[in-house]
Amino acid sequence: MEIYWTSILKAFTLIIELDNDLIEILLLSFKVTSVALFFSCIIGLPVGTFLATQRFRGRTILIGIINAFMALPPVVVGLFVYINFSRSGPFGWLGILYTPTAMIIAQIILILPIISGLTFQIIEDIQERYEELFLSLVLSKFQIIKAYIIDARYSLTTVILAGFAKGISEVGAVIIVGGNIDHLTRVITTTIAMETSKGELSLALALGILLLIISIVINLLVTYKKYSYRDR
Repeated sequence: MEIYWTSILKAFTLIIELDNDLIEILLLSFKVTSVALFFSCIIGLPVGTFLATQRFRGRTILIGIINAFMALPPVVVGLFVYINFSRSGPFGWLGILYTPTAMIIAQIILILPIISGLTFQIIEDIQERYEELFLSLVLSKFQIIKAYIIDARYSLTTVILAGFAKGISEVGAVIIVGGNIDHLTRVITTTIAMETSKGELSLALALGILLLIISIVINLLVTYKKYSYRDR
């Protein structure tokens, strides 16, 4: 019991004193997830909008693939990236395995289907409500899509926050491709897993508390955006 309370006390001490290792891990975590989220949004938002507003052969299959990829097991993604970027893999010459770059790639693969799939669902719902109205107004395709995006801006913000939550809490893929190397690839989730396995609970608890706070803040933002949009 004494060890329990000592670990908790030390964890809060690390947070209050802004421990250097703690800050370094937090900053790297936000950097990796933010970069992965940025590229996922750059690709995923247009793809989801395109699929919702266009009709073409193979569209249904593509939507089904994206929806299936939304449930990709993180460890499978980590294994896929590891195999392709290991020395014996086709992209091994890049030498990015066990670097933040490999972790970003793994997170993009996990976040991109979520951004694309949820964007598709949101834009398609809006299109079903307003398509006939916009067509009767003889608006161009660009004007119609622009109107959809403006109307969906709060819901799309929720999608982006959901993508960030997915990335910041990911452990399976990033520990495989990043290796949890001190001062190089240690992020919140991998450090929690490693420190707990070693029995060093103070840093793990401190990071766990911060991750919990981040998750609560993100969920509060998502809820606020969702219901503030409904109340308009």
